[in-house]
Amino acid sequence: MRLFFTLLATLMLAGTAAAQHHNHGKPSAAPEAFTATPAFGPDGTLWLVRATADKIVVVKSTDLGKTFSEPVAVTPEPMNLDWGPDARARIAVDPKGGLIVTFAIFQDKNFNGRAFFARSKDNGASFTPPRPITADKTSQRFETVAVDPSSGRVFATWLDKRNGAKARASGRAYPGAALAYAWEDGDASFGKTEIALDNTCECCRLGVAFAGPGRPAIVFRNIFPGSVRDHAVVTFKDATTPGPLRRVSADDWKIEACPHHGPTIAIAPDGSYHVAWFTDAPSRKGLFYARADNGNVPFGAPRALSSPNRQPARPYLLSDGQALHLVWKEFDGTKSVVRWQVSRDSGRQWTEARTIAETSDASDHPLLVAYGGHAYLSWLTKIEGYRLIPLENQP
Repeated sequence: MRLFFTLLATLMLAGTAAAQHHNHGKPSAAPEAFTATPAFGPDGTLWLVRATADKIVVVKSTDLGKTFSEPVAVTPEPMNLDWGPDARARIAVDPKGGLIVTFAIFQDKNFNGRAFFARSKDNGASFTPPRPITADKTSQRFETVAVDPSSGRVFATWLDKRNGAKARASGRAYPGAALAYAWEDGDASFGKTEIALDNTCECCRLGVAFAGPGRPAIVFRNIFPGSVRDHAVVTFKDATTPGPLRRVSADDWKIEACPHHGPTIAIAPDGSYHVAWFTDAPSRKGLFYARADNGNVPFGAPRALSSPNRQPARPYLLSDGQALHLVWKEFDGTKSVVRWQVSRDSGRQWTEARTIAETSDASDHPLLVAYGGHAYLSWLTKIEGYRLIPLENQP
């Protein structure tokens, strides 16, 4: 089954740019997807959801990624999958071991999307036919799901353009998209879609963490006055009440386009918030990290993660017990490398950044996943295939 990943990777292409601006003309051929998104089940099974140009499959491993099962189709028929740089199929596992997979398609040549989900109740042997997350057909993209660790409920959030369509129909301007959300209603559908915030940047991935039972916190690239596209966090007061907008940093990146480069968030056991992001503002360029003691205070001064000339990109944060892990990708002139730092005092101090993986060809974004007190780098590369690298074994 390792051969399956290597061969599949060889057939796929991936961009390496740190950020890409929105292109309103669709290319003659959509690029192949090149992603592998992980999740651990409650029994320690590693699940991966994979995408090709028009199909979604799921595989599992019971030996920490050394071997994998045969792929199981999530999409029974070919679909026009969203191939954006920040788009990917995602997978979550509920406390009972049930699987939920989400993904988006393009509905037209104007990049209007539709978000879908599928469920498996038989340990990944089969999936329900994909169903839309919401009944609205305007556009949804960059959907992500997370499981509330307290209740096991599945929370979904995405970028939604229904309010923009309504505004334009009445002759009003509406920059960007809306931040939408819904909670799964049982395991057959999602409940009513609600809008948490209007006028967010429309082409960047979202990050989700939980601040408490029924209290998701979403980090996203917002559109501030003057078309400034900086990052913000909204933390829910309860399951149905989004809290106020909290700006992460004042980079003041004014751009009339979409960076296609979203942020990442983690919330530590002590309630501290941690965010990492990319910016190309005049005042600071590259990847940055900031922390806040809790959800009610401003974030501290941003800390640069790397030199801009190393093309740092795609940060990812994970809180695992008392350890806080942070990875990102760089280019050293000949190879793409994954850099890693860990903090054991809630982000106040960090180890020196070190390289834990590298490749000389195309690669997916570096991701982090944890099970049983152990954290791992999850990384798909064209040459090496899929790798699950234990972080505790790093020097």
